[in-house]
Amino acid sequence: MARIWPMDDETRPNRRKMAPKPLDSTRIEEMALAYVARFATSAGRLEDYLLRKLRERGWDGEGPPEAKVAAIVERHVELGYIDDESYARMKTGSLLRRGLGQRRIAQALGQAGIDEDIRAEVMPGEAAAREAALAYARRRGLGPFARRAMPDDPMERRARREKEIAAMLRAGHAMGAARAILEAADPQAAQDWVEEAREE
Repeated sequence: MARIWPMDDETRPNRRKMAPKPLDSTRIEEMALAYVARFATSAGRLEDYLLRKLRERGWDGEGPPEAKVAAIVERHVELGYIDDESYARMKTGSLLRRGLGQRRIAQALGQAGIDEDIRAEVMPGEAAAREAALAYARRRGLGPFARRAMPDDPMERRARREKEIAAMLRAGHAMGAARAILEAADPQAAQDWVEEAREE
């Protein structure tokens, strides 16, 4: 069997990747258009994406790159390619369906650069927030939806309940909602708690 000798520096192929070319006005506009065509996004997210690409690749265009990015984002908003309110409503609905609470929704919208007024407008009401808490508990098998019986030992019961409350709080639900769901006697009682808010 032939021996394979290690290559020295002169015979080793150059495997180093070529550094990408710095961005110019045309390329950054193409990247912005491709991004909004591919993803539902907000003005803040598009701006963050373009600025990140500029940090990675550098700028080879005219004028300050931040001004170019701001102009691109503004034009996409004017053309209707980006609509922060529509994005916020879509994102809120998606997070509610996953069972996440108001705090996590507000956090996600803030990270997307959604204006505070829009965040307040799209924030779910009490009935939707309760429905999300119910969905989360059902999906995770918490409280009355537990897949195993509550332990008999008081210390173990307390530890498990604290763990369940912590999970609900991490999902963005208020302490009152977490307790109402987890202390419900059975799934129907939890559902009744949700229905109460719908009737108000």
